[in-house]
Amino acid sequence: MEHRTSAELKGFAEVIRPQALSRKELLERWALALERRGDAPLRTLRETEYKPVKEQSALREENSPLTVAFEDPILRSAGLTSDRLGEVARFFGLSHWQLHEVVCNCQFGETVAARVVAARVRRLSERTSSFAAFACVYAIAAGLLAGAVLLGH
Repeated sequence: MEHRTSAELKGFAEVIRPQALSRKELLERWALALERRGDAPLRTLRETEYKPVKEQSALREENSPLTVAFEDPILRSAGLTSDRLGEVARFFGLSHWQLHEVVCNCQFGETVAARVVAARVRRLSERTSSFAAFACVYAIAAGLLAGAVLLGH
């Protein structure tokens, strides 16, 4: 084996450093990885809603939307450790039902075009930001109301 310094490797290989990305950025990265596959068929996971929690977490399928996420070097460097349903849920901060809409066979059949899944993942990332905006406005309004009540107005 030949050893090289990082200076010698510049231009020779891309060094991937851990990424500090927001949840929205992580979901967008996954959507982009899916979009690059276009109409390629991806395998869905069978009946995720009927499995006990322990079994759900261990679910995986070769060439699934979860595999596409795990194959992305940026997502792996950011901390994605497998293409199992439970790990993907943890990593992206998604609920079982959110992932169910993205990967379950009851949504699409045995396979689904990667671009279709990309659109669903992108909607999840948009919901994240719109929910955050709603929560922020709600918190401000609640604080103003509480202040008005305390001041007797």
